[in-house]
Amino acid sequence: MDPILSWLGLPVAASAHAGEVDRIMALVHWLMLLLFVGWSIFFVYVLLRFRSGAHPKADYRGVRGGWSNWVEGGVLVAEIVLLAFFSIPFWTRNVDAAPPPETQATVVRVVAEQFAWNVHYPGADGVFGRTDIRLVSPDNPLGLDRDEAVGKDDLVVNGRMNLPVGKPVIVYLSSKDVIHSFALPQMRVKQDAIPGIVQPVWFTPTKTGQWDIACSQLCGLGHYRMKGIYQIQTPEEYQAWLKEEASFLSQ
Repeated sequence: MDPILSWLGLPVAASAHAGEVDRIMALVHWLMLLLFVGWSIFFVYVLLRFRSGAHPKADYRGVRGGWSNWVEGGVLVAEIVLLAFFSIPFWTRNVDAAPPPETQATVVRVVAEQFAWNVHYPGADGVFGRTDIRLVSPDNPLGLDRDEAVGKDDLVVNGRMNLPVGKPVIVYLSSKDVIHSFALPQMRVKQDAIPGIVQPVWFTPTKTGQWDIACSQLCGLGHYRMKGIYQIQTPEEYQAWLKEEASFLSQ
């Protein structure tokens, strides 16, 4: 991690693309630091150079010279470089690019609501069961049809998401009510959950650990309670967790 970012206290980088995100952030912060120092020096120079004692009479023509154009041009070039050679290529590789095939990835649905995260796993058959708004209840927040064959083994977990390390993850993100924002800081993932839209988000965890799922969009009076937990486990631990959760369905 870049030293300037370590000073900012960024969370651990735990996904395959996190390092690239951090490098782009480092470049942006170095540019902002350079501009801050440069403009601060210029501000002090102006205060001294054009103080009333040295210039008792106002000069409305101002200072003439071409150096300011060069400075502004340099800043413009730096911003173009950041966009053209770092940000846009990263976006193309990690956002616009198609996610891995579902047969090679862990696939979950995450449905936000005031004020909880509902995580839906497809079960052993790998197929998500049908959901129906008419079936929504306190005990069935997603309206999952348990009478349907493919929905019998589905798992719905509230406020918790478990995933295996070292394997791509596809999250199909949506919302039941208002706009929320699904934030996994350690994965360097943040995406709005919008009613009526199912938005895929994909990443590859590279480190095990347990962290918070945050909502970074003000979503109502209970926004402070809009928090969950996500845990990245070894493949063996993940399979054991799935087996344990599935055992509750038969009780």
